[in-house]
Amino acid sequence: MTLGTAAGGACGAGGVGETERPIAVFDIDGVLADVSHRLHHLDLHRWERFFRAADEDPLLEEGAERLRQAQLDHDVVFLTGRPERNRRLTQDWLARHDLPTGPLYMRSDDDHRPARYVKREVLRGLARSREIALVLDDDPAVYRMLLDDGWPIELATWLPHSSTLQDAQENQGRT
Repeated sequence: MTLGTAAGGACGAGGVGETERPIAVFDIDGVLADVSHRLHHLDLHRWERFFRAADEDPLLEEGAERLRQAQLDHDVVFLTGRPERNRRLTQDWLARHDLPTGPLYMRSDDDHRPARYVKREVLRGLARSREIALVLDDDPAVYRMLLDDGWPIELATWLPHSSTLQDAQENQGRT
């Protein structure tokens, strides 16, 4: 994951670093995308099948509504544990659901650290130039670490967090 850069469209009037609006940071899986239909791939460590199936994720309306509300007075940035090789699939999914397609911060393909460390690093980079007003994530480990660090984080609870997904995010560094 490259800090300070993200591919994708602008997140507001001028993109990250060009406006004075604070940033709202949204995770995708479990916040905007319902991953429950593809969790069975993780039981067998079929990572590519798990990520390819993301194209079929239903939209989580509660997360989408939170994003729409945030857009009224924040620039939205996506911060996901998905690997970089899934950028096009992710942007296409966002566009298909009438959501902005970026800026989109993704995990480097070879980065297998727990999601909480990856996301903390990206947030620190973003905070060097912008105010972060909200982070919305469904991973309890991410939530606890960022809360302890003092970030303005909320735990998305509208999709029950799976222990299979938890293992993939925290122990295997895969999503």
